[in-house]
Amino acid sequence: MLPVTLTLDPAFTVGPVRRRTFGSFVEHLGRCVYTGIHDPAHPSADENGFREDVIEMTRELGISTVRYPGGNFVSGYRWEDGVGPREDRPTRLDLAWHSSDPNLVGLDEFMAWAAKTGVEPMMAVNLGTRGIQEALDLLEYCNVPGGTHFSDLRRANGHEEPYRIKMWCLGNEMDGPWQIGHKTAEEYARLAAETARAMRLLDPTIELVVCGSSSSDMATFGTWEATVLAETYEHVDYISAHAYYWEEDGDLASFLASAVDMDHFIESVTAAADYVRAAGKHSKRVNISFDEWNVWYQKRAESKPPTGDDWPVAPVLLEDRYNVADAVVVGNLLISLLRNTDRVHAASLAQLVNVIAPIMTEPGGRSWKQTIFHPFAQASQHAVGDVLQVGIDAPTYGTARFGDVPVADAVATRDPETGAVAIFAVNRSLTETAVLTVDVRALTVSGAGNLEVVESTTLSNPDHTWAATADDSTSVLPRDNDTAKVVDGVLTVEVPPVSWNMLRLA
Repeated sequence: MLPVTLTLDPAFTVGPVRRRTFGSFVEHLGRCVYTGIHDPAHPSADENGFREDVIEMTRELGISTVRYPGGNFVSGYRWEDGVGPREDRPTRLDLAWHSSDPNLVGLDEFMAWAAKTGVEPMMAVNLGTRGIQEALDLLEYCNVPGGTHFSDLRRANGHEEPYRIKMWCLGNEMDGPWQIGHKTAEEYARLAAETARAMRLLDPTIELVVCGSSSSDMATFGTWEATVLAETYEHVDYISAHAYYWEEDGDLASFLASAVDMDHFIESVTAAADYVRAAGKHSKRVNISFDEWNVWYQKRAESKPPTGDDWPVAPVLLEDRYNVADAVVVGNLLISLLRNTDRVHAASLAQLVNVIAPIMTEPGGRSWKQTIFHPFAQASQHAVGDVLQVGIDAPTYGTARFGDVPVADAVATRDPETGAVAIFAVNRSLTETAVLTVDVRALTVSGAGNLEVVESTTLSNPDHTWAATADDSTSVLPRDNDTAKVVDGVLTVEVPPVSWNMLRLA
């Protein structure tokens, strides 16, 4: 077995666990909205047509924030199309995904869904085909109590109280040539700065996310962040980071080490932001909103949009079916986000339902949890208090993409009030069981006695390609791991190859 030692000390923390780390994303893309969260024909549909089974799963998943309505979709979106009587709403072509949108779900419906589900909305404005005035109109509709054109329009539409949305994205992936209204760094920086300035004049309490580069593979990555932040630094709170380029393409060893790449990505965006802070002699610090991340198999057929005269409503798009290895990688990416909680202040797993998602549905029918649902739900529920620095002493293994990497990765959290500790760990080895060892005596609350294991679970399977389906979503779940024990203040646990693991101590 592979020996892995974790070193924890409550005196050394990274920062607080941030609830916004456990956000998600709902875009008008494929079946995420229509037959995903919204399906009036479903037996569980509420009075607004929203699926109650999906709402319950979203709560179980532990989602804190939801980014809406895009994504690439937002860069051609007219928000006014989605408010008012549904019978009067136009059907529009969505150029981003070569689809049609009947606008049956719009801003007011989404806000009703968010309130019922108990999530914080994160709204994106269109800076592709639109600009400052349209962003101000949307903000007025959402946040002004009344007495103005758009706030009174909201009230006339049946929503007397303002929504008071706090988080706003200034466009989406504006450096991408695939983006409607794609701009150079200089063009976008000026538009974003002026939009941010105007929006703050209307509502000084909002928090703003400026677009970072859409991928670290972009030729302008790094210089884009520096150029955009040089213009916008004093007007924004976060810079976005997006990453999807992790997928298993025959190189399982490299795929399992994907969090190495996420760590480097976060380090690079942080360096660019801090360079602007130093060069501009700014006192505040701009942090990261990692508001799109997931495993995504972009070369598969389901990731190819329709073409020609085919502009369907809610086509099957990006409906990846995730296996056990994908779940281990998603769990490891969450470890990376938590490990960087000092600079990553928000994150959004993209997306929530059907589209590269932890939740799947059949139109009018069944819903089920994909493998990636489980590590996210466990971390969201049990990561509480402070994120601890974790020293990891582990053997390494070779990867074609990242060189030699540790066979194990882990993060730990501790509630300073109760002393409860959660450890989230992955074994990246393809073949070998690892034994995790950690001295937990330093983590004991004074006078509270010794820490003991209250829960230990492992998600793994001899066949790492096993994927959940509507017919079988429960054969592979996090199972009790009875090898975990604490003896004389030392915790040990055996974790199988290609596995996600959670330990809770109290």
